Amino acid sequence: MALKASTTLPYAPNEVTEAFTDRGFIEQVSAKVGGELTDFSVSGPTTEAFTLTVVRAMPTDRLPDLARKVVGSTMKVTQTEQWSAPAPDGGRTVQISISVAGAPVDARATQQLVAQDGSTVVELDGEVTSSIPFMGKKIAAAAEPYLGKALNLQASQAQVWLDARS
Repeated sequence: MALKASTTLPYAPNEVTEAFTDRGFIEQVSAKVGGELTDFSVSGPTTEAFTLTVVRAMPTDRLPDLARKVVGSTMKVTQTEQWSAPAPDGGRTVQISISVAGAPVDARATQQLVAQDGSTVVELDGEVTSSIPFMGKKIAAAAEPYLGKALNLQASQAQVWLDARS
């Protein structure tokens, strides 16, 4: 199932990068969806290429019954982001991988931070997959809105976060 989103933030790519990699911001986004940040690490300076790993405990009460039967009342979601070094204009490419412990569902996406006249266009393009034969498409279809909303929420909350710090 496809994940696609695009939004424009009135901040430079380096400011958007700072928000997307700030532990406090990630905690806020996690809490917004009823989850809890359980692990957070950044390997390398964010001014260069680096890896961000975020692990959240997420409630499953909003998931379809089919998905809840597989993962239980909470699920451990690991999001790994491979960030490129900034381009001369500050733009970045981020390879995102999301896995759900105990569930045969994962997501892979490419996020682009594109500099545009002092703003940043955040573009996301990815896919949710499931490895279960015959039922995989149905499970991926059930998980797609949940994972898609989580990724889109990060971009919308970045606007709020950055506005509060300006």
